[in-house]
This record gives sequence, structure tokens and C-alpha cells, in this order.
Amino acid sequence: MSKEKIQISEALADIMPPEYQEMVATATFGNEDRSWKDIGTSKELIEQHSLCAGCPESIAFRFILASIPAPEDSVFVGSTGCTSLVFPHVGVQNIHSLFGNQNAVASGLQRALKLRFPDIHKDVIVLAGDGATVDIGLDMTMQSWFRQEKFTTICFDNELYANTGGQESGLMQKGFVAKMAPTGKKFEKVRLPEIAFESGCHYVACLTVSKPNRVEQVIRNAIYVAREFGPTYVQLYTPCILEIGKQSMEGLDEMKDAEAIGGRFVMKEFMTDEVREFLKEKNAEQKARKKAAKAAAVTA
Repeated sequence: MSKEKIQISEALADIMPPEYQEMVATATFGNEDRSWKDIGTSKELIEQHSLCAGCPESIAFRFILASIPAPEDSVFVGSTGCTSLVFPHVGVQNIHSLFGNQNAVASGLQRALKLRFPDIHKDVIVLAGDGATVDIGLDMTMQSWFRQEKFTTICFDNELYANTGGQESGLMQKGFVAKMAPTGKKFEKVRLPEIAFESGCHYVACLTVSKPNRVEQVIRNAIYVAREFGPTYVQLYTPCILEIGKQSMEGLDEMKDAEAIGGRFVMKEFMTDEVREFLKEKNAEQKARKKAAKAAAVTA
């Protein structure tokens, strides 16, 4: 993996936007150990976004884009929703699918990339909201798990349809009253992490995005496991602060409350024993690389 795929042709160098030139010069392409800690010292792969001020989804995007191990060999598949407002501004290849069919699109894309590039890991990553993942797209989401498609599905769970007025979704908590759900949710929140694991996902995690270390580790785990074993699923609580009556600076506090002991989003992971051993070896390899790089820097 290297920066060769994003280098600027000499013939176009003088007309390329400065943002792209900065990305080529300082972004962490080609570094398998890239991290959220690079934020602030290297060019981020998200230039700007159209989300509301203080939206936790913007935090999630920044952490995810800083954590994927090979952005130059990754393709995101998105869907209609708040997430679709961000993809035009990211420095990673992405596809916008129809509402709910993102996992079907990702299935075909993953298979085509495997045929075209048999010797390279091409990471396909689905990123969609709870409406696209759990309600409108549940059939295609689960069928991709049944077929053991080798890609990661990330659900931004804000527990309602945020960009269309506040309708209830399957992931809304029971009893919650929204603008377009005035009588409150009548049934319990769908337990999709448990369903995902029982449906064949080899690694599943559910958490908030308040702790970047956790988000980074989970995203890397999911992608590495998808490469070797099959489907993986990550559910991230990214509350819509406007729909739950919070101010723009209160999103982080909302997530911290939700992940506290006894909260609705205490972090949980599911994985097979085989995957657990695989991740132990993977983490040991990463620590060894970082230790060697640190030693080399000291002696240089």
C-alpha cells in the first residue's frame, strides 16, 4: 500500500485544488497503523460536511476515516439519510445507493473487486443510518450476512428518521415521543447486534462514539475480520441532538450518559472463538510494529 494511487499528474499539478495537494502531501495513506491520533497533524480525509453543528455523526465520520487501515484500497457504500450529506466531502471512494439496498450494492461490489484485484485486500464498508439498515433495508442487510459476504456494515444509530421530520424507527427506544411519533414507540428497540451475530456476523460491536480509542479498535477489528472470515457489524450511537431536545454542545454528554453503567449503550462485543484468537494475534503484530518503529525513530 502506498500513495502512488493518489499522486497528481505533472500535467495537472498546477490546477489541482490546494486541499487535494495537501492530502497527497500529508494524509496518512499507505500507513497501516494510521490512527485517530493523527488528527491535527495530518490531512484528514473529510474536508467539511453539511451536518448540523455539533452532530455526533460528524465525530463518528472523523474517527472512522482516521481508523480504516487502507483508505486507498477502501470503498464506502452509503444510503439515503444524514450520512449521505457527508460522502461528497470525503477523500475515499464511495457509492451512494438507493434507500435500503446498500448491502446488496456492497455485495456485488465486493465480489467484483475480488475478481479484479485477487491479490489485494479491497475493503468495502457499508455506512448507513438505522432506517436504511434496520427498517427499509433489513432484508438486504440480513441476506448479505446469510450469504457470508466479506464486508463490514456500520449503522449510525440515532434511533429515528432524523432528516425527514423525526419518524420512529425500529431502533427507537420504547416509549420515546418524537415529532412524527406523538404517541410514543409501542415496542422495544430491535436488538440488532444480537440478531447480527445469530445471523452469521463473525464480529459485532455496539457502542457510542465518545471514546476515539474504542471506535478505532472496533472499526479496525471489524475490517480485519471481514477480510478473513466474513460479514461484520458495528452499531454506533450517534444521537440526533435536535430531535431529542439537546443543544449543539450536548451531544458528547448524551453519549457518555448512554454508555454509563446501566445505560442503553454500554459497549458490547460478540465474536467467535476463532475470531477472538485472530484478533489477539493481529493486535500483537500491531504492537510489535509500533515498538519497532519507535525504536527506529530513537536510533535515527
